Amino acid sequence: MSSEVEETLRRIQSHRGVKGVLIVSAQGVPIRSNLENEETNTYAALLSQLAMKASSVVRTLDETDELTFFRIRSKKHEIMIAPDAEYLLIVIQETAS
Repeated sequence: MSSEVEETLRRIQSHRGVKGVLIVSAQGVPIRSNLENEETNTYAALLSQLAMKASSVVRTLDETDELTFFRIRSKKHEIMIAPDAEYLLIVIQETAS
């Protein structure tokens, strides 16, 4: 990966509460992660499926529109996903108590 991408990933990881940063292929294959292997595979598989479904919903509602970003918040985590044609950028952050 280019040094610019590496620097961007380091900058994201340095934010308070960031638990994990993943780069996943559109097919759900993890490319880069700072999480443990099992956790990386779980997040990659589930969130890539969710991103495809969310993208499909946006296109169904308006065929000229496309999904650019979405966020999921639970009591413990906030998951932010930025989909692209080939990759997903996933950031998992702990929510403030």
